[in-house]
Amino acid sequence: MIANRYTRTAIALHWLIALLLVGLFAVGLAMHDLPLSPQKLKIYAWHKWAGVGVFLLVLVRLAWRAGHRPPALPAAMPGWQKTAAHGLHFALYLLMLAIPLSGWLMSSAKGFQTVWFGVLPLPDLLDKNKALGDALQVAHMSLNFGLAALVVAHAGAAIKHHLIEKDDVLTRMLPRMRPSPGMPASPDKNR
Repeated sequence: MIANRYTRTAIALHWLIALLLVGLFAVGLAMHDLPLSPQKLKIYAWHKWAGVGVFLLVLVRLAWRAGHRPPALPAAMPGWQKTAAHGLHFALYLLMLAIPLSGWLMSSAKGFQTVWFGVLPLPDLLDKNKALGDALQVAHMSLNFGLAALVVAHAGAAIKHHLIEKDDVLTRMLPRMRPSPGMPASPDKNR
């Protein structure tokens, strides 16, 4: 029997990554306009560290998902909505991998090596090239705004399912929540 909820590990990874992404997006917007100073450089370093951390957490999340099948979408959901949901999840994962990579490429092209937590230097992926670095900066920002739009769509769809469809699409990803009335409860056996 497939549980009607995500595993505790999947839920924890989902919300940890979501919180980090919101923080990274907010810091990314704020740091861009700061005047050059030691504080700005520290914020950029933190942003890069957290970006590498999110990249690694997304890889862990994908590995976990490969071994732990997610719960099936509600049987009453129209086929086009199921296709859209799968496409949206694919796009979210793709962007969550592409954004940190574009940031790493951008840092390399701009001549700023990424040193994870100030301890582990990551290799530059490109030689220093200002024009390419500027183009990668535009790509990095564009990908981030695309991800933000998809996150809003993802959250909106989950809330719509909870409030209008009254199914368990939202509650199965929330910690310690029961399915909506009328939905069967399944134990969370796959931690």
